[in-house]
Amino acid sequence: MVTMTKLNACGLVLAAILGVSGAAADAHPWKAVPQSPPPASATPSPVPPGQAMPGQALPPADYVIGTDDVLVVMFRREKDMSAEVVVRPDGRITLPILNDILAAGLTPDQLRARVTEAAKRIVEDPTVTIMVKQINSRKVFITGQVGKPGAYPFGTRMTVVQLIAMAGGLTEFAKAKDIIIIRDPPGGTARPGAKPTAYRFNYQDVQKLKNMASNIDLRPGDTVIVP
Repeated sequence: MVTMTKLNACGLVLAAILGVSGAAADAHPWKAVPQSPPPASATPSPVPPGQAMPGQALPPADYVIGTDDVLVVMFRREKDMSAEVVVRPDGRITLPILNDILAAGLTPDQLRARVTEAAKRIVEDPTVTIMVKQINSRKVFITGQVGKPGAYPFGTRMTVVQLIAMAGGLTEFAKAKDIIIIRDPPGGTARPGAKPTAYRFNYQDVQKLKNMASNIDLRPGDTVIVP
């Protein structure tokens, strides 16, 4: 049989062990593992300057509205007056309620001012935004004795020689001394009777590094004729 003395001794030993364990626990408390903060919700960054919004073309600095360009005219409050329009060959667009408005030859800001002025006759303090959706008017044309006559897209800069090169060069029977550049005046398609300007270009002179100034920078709408 276990005597009371042995039980008391075991109890003292157990108490001592528990006391040491408790002291160790107090000396080294458990530390919670820090949790990483939840990832911030992704927010779309604004469109950087010089870039177009989705569905919008980015016009070059010298852009003016021309035939076949696709525009979106938006009214902030008068939604029924907003519309997507195509610039007609006569240079005009047709808007709900406002009817025909001349657009060709204007910058988007100038057209916005014109639409705003027209809308003031119908609504009070209109807020208008003009968005260029597609630029179809910026082309140059070359016809006659070249490898590939036709229309070519115009970027930011192109000379007569560069266009001839894009068109496959002059053919064997081309009159290289008598090339002509025809240029309409700004907004000329919208003004009946407007007279174009003609420039002469001698391809052979430029090949010989003569009269280099005649290799002019083309403009959208220019037509190069190679007889």
